[in-house]
Amino acid sequence: MLLIYCPYCQEERSELEFRGAGDAHIARPQNIASISDEEFEAYFFLRDNPKGLIFERWRHIHGCGRFFNAARDTISDKFIMTYKAGEPKPEIGAAGVPHAPVETYEATEGEAK
Repeated sequence: MLLIYCPYCQEERSELEFRGAGDAHIARPQNIASISDEEFEAYFFLRDNPKGLIFERWRHIHGCGRFFNAARDTISDKFIMTYKAGEPKPEIGAAGVPHAPVETYEATEGEAK
């Protein structure tokens, strides 16, 4: 079972208490009524699906009920960190929060001898 840290409750809880709410840090249109159909489609429906580090919104449904953001590795499904909604996107890597890539079979497949 996956444990997720809620930055508001300040404790790890079972993944069953949480719901994903899509990408975090999305630039929302200033005036939704003035955007074109293509811009509307891009904003509401088109999302990247990268392999590796992503930033998402989550909600602690069966706890405090609040939204928060999380940095998660899509390869390992490991939560690198969680932080309160409204806080800036953290720098993850050499200068910020350390993040080591997860070694996978696909990554080492070419090195087999």
